[in-house]
Amino acid sequence: MTWNQEFERWNNFADLDPALRTELDRLQQDEQSLEDAYYKNLEFGTGGMRGKLGPGTNRMNIYTIRRAAEGLAAYVESKNAKEQGVVVAYDSRYMSQEFSIETAKVLGRHGIQSYVFSSLRPTPELSFAVRHLGAAAGVVVTASHNPPEYNGFKAYNSDGGQLPPNEASTVIDMVNKVENELEVEVAEQSEIEASGLLKWIDEEVDKAYLDALQSVHVHPRISEIAKDLSVVFTPLHGTAKMLVEKGLQSMGVQNVHTVEEQAQPDPEFSTVASPNPEEHQAFEMAIKKGKELGSDILIATDPDADRLGVAVPDESGEYQVLTGNQTGALLIDYLLSQSEQVPKNGIVIKTIVTSEFGRVIANYYGASSLDTLTGFKFIGEKIKEYEETGEHSFLFGYEESYGYLVKDFARDKDAVQAAVLSAEVAAYWKSKGMTLLEALDELYQQHGYFLEDLQSLTMEGKSGSEQIEEIMNDFRSNPPKNAGGLKVLAVEDYSTSERLTTEGDKEVIELPKANVLKFILENDSWFCLRPSGTEPKIKFYYGVKTSSKVDSQNLIKSLKETVNEQINRTV
Repeated sequence: MTWNQEFERWNNFADLDPALRTELDRLQQDEQSLEDAYYKNLEFGTGGMRGKLGPGTNRMNIYTIRRAAEGLAAYVESKNAKEQGVVVAYDSRYMSQEFSIETAKVLGRHGIQSYVFSSLRPTPELSFAVRHLGAAAGVVVTASHNPPEYNGFKAYNSDGGQLPPNEASTVIDMVNKVENELEVEVAEQSEIEASGLLKWIDEEVDKAYLDALQSVHVHPRISEIAKDLSVVFTPLHGTAKMLVEKGLQSMGVQNVHTVEEQAQPDPEFSTVASPNPEEHQAFEMAIKKGKELGSDILIATDPDADRLGVAVPDESGEYQVLTGNQTGALLIDYLLSQSEQVPKNGIVIKTIVTSEFGRVIANYYGASSLDTLTGFKFIGEKIKEYEETGEHSFLFGYEESYGYLVKDFARDKDAVQAAVLSAEVAAYWKSKGMTLLEALDELYQQHGYFLEDLQSLTMEGKSGSEQIEEIMNDFRSNPPKNAGGLKVLAVEDYSTSERLTTEGDKEVIELPKANVLKFILENDSWFCLRPSGTEPKIKFYYGVKTSSKVDSQNLIKSLKETVNEQINRTV
């Protein structure tokens, strides 16, 4: 169908939700926005789906949620796992609770058991709950750190991980078979509550998760070294408040100061431009409070609590926000240096766009490392594989975008685990008379000055998707021979699973196919292009290693100039 026909199908639907009807009437005044809402179905991809709220096939609403849930129901039925059921959690966004209930109503129509949190909970607790309850699948209604007008639907398998490619393809096919989202049948909420097909869960799972959280601690005298630590914490209006506060208190931190203005759930995220701890602006209130109290560490979680940001004071008392790569390096070094014995088959898992710093540190302590594609589902998939084969013992998993997993009782990135471990690392170095920045500087002196950067271009709508495709096509057909004054040694194209060297040699990349390009340069430097799978963005990653901060900064700048020149010639 054309977008006009899709619009007419909705416009002529007599039982359209009244709120969506009102929005649709208003939307008709803007033809471009109307086209964007209907020119395609909101894609259910390997990470589920995410989009703007509103009427339309390309928007998040009760009908597109029902379509996704109908596909998931077919997947559960294909596994003969109706009684195992599906766990559903949601965050603080607009319509999150409503979408969770709609999901349960679709599942209930199929006779599938659902376990739904009665109030908002973090994504990592959903991952844990799937495993704890022995469920067949899980769903989190969240758009992570996207702007307020977004929401999403993330699907999980029985292992508690986001669906890996093969399973995702099965679910995607089943979602795509749903021809008319307006006609998906749902049960009445009261009906499935009465029959027991909808069970509300809360405290029992919270307690089990908090008990498991104790295993994150490494130091034998954690309560002793943590008692004098001063922590400022902000959940950025999201889901992490209860679990992080209890986790810090249970490890003995007596000075936990939550940013009260950001403590309560708020779908507008009204105190920040973006509820993303990767954005330094999100730390403004925490920094103000930290300066007032002289705190040792500031921690911030995104709305669904799968990402963690850390800021620490420098010599002048100003707070510096660490990058995800820097935090990851500190956590890896602490975990391995404090381990009584690093397992011979121990492994650290990271993504292809994450710093080489973590690999070098892991190797220093005798551990191996592995790269996966971007997306924590690939890390979770490897954890399960190694658990079954015994080939490796999982030590730590992370990605540069502030996602970390310390212990595998969850199978997605877990900001609650990362928060308590980061606090422990800060307490440890404080007991040695050092800040985290000083500890990080020692690692640079020991292993080299690794520096990374990220550039994102937001390109929304149909025209934006076309521009992103043009950029990727241009770098594929016209790859630069030099970048930032460095020679390009090889190009890795993950869409073809090929690594082509400048000498003409071809190697196979043993990873799933993905629309990603990575350019390997001289002197351990690299840059990478990756269209986001969850946002209307294309991302450019850069990584270098030199002997000093200044040299690394200059090299990153030169790399970005080279890449931007080619982008500007394309769009």
